[in-house]
Amino acid sequence: MLGPVAIGCAAVAMLAAPVAPSSAAPYGEPPPDRIVIDVVSVNGSGCPAGTANVTVSPDNQAFTVTYSSYTAQVGLGAKPTDFRKNCQLSLNVHVPQGFTYAVARADYRGFAHLEKGAAGLERANYYFQGMQQTTYVNHHFTGPLHDNWQASDVTDLDAVVYAPCGAIRYLNINTELRVDAGTSDPTRTTSLLAMDSTDGSINTLYHFAWKQCPRS
Repeated sequence: MLGPVAIGCAAVAMLAAPVAPSSAAPYGEPPPDRIVIDVVSVNGSGCPAGTANVTVSPDNQAFTVTYSSYTAQVGLGAKPTDFRKNCQLSLNVHVPQGFTYAVARADYRGFAHLEKGAAGLERANYYFQGMQQTTYVNHHFTGPLHDNWQASDVTDLDAVVYAPCGAIRYLNINTELRVDAGTSDPTRTTSLLAMDSTDGSINTLYHFAWKQCPRS
């Protein structure tokens, strides 16, 4: 387990393309103070040490996890265990006093090369320390496919689960990629699904929902 430090260079950085303020209005106004996120731990075959980084947008409306080595694959050049990759992040989100937050939306992006007959799966769930895990949300891909991909998990406003006010609860994010050769020929081809890109990194964006805590 890592200490409360960022993976890579720093736990907090400026996001290149912050979310427009109007997009977060239905989920409450963000606090005026800057949000700091510490990476408490990172585990999984999809995010070896030094290959994931967390940044926060300047407007406090979103944070991003950037991966550089998150690829599941089957076929030529793949190990038997490479068909599944996963990453479990535990984040300590430092929220200004009087506010609490939830994850209202998550946007996942990556690259896929799936031969005809092959299939891929991206799945994720998120929950606060000590609280019940949410159900995994699954996104399926089928070959033939050779392109960038994007998938979004959206939570209805009345179903958003907020962190308890006045308590420190780590935010846990579990993601997983799977590839199944299906009817393709893994002895002659390779199929892969990556939360990655040709330049070695891709952003997974998580959008905050905010609300003020009751006055004590």
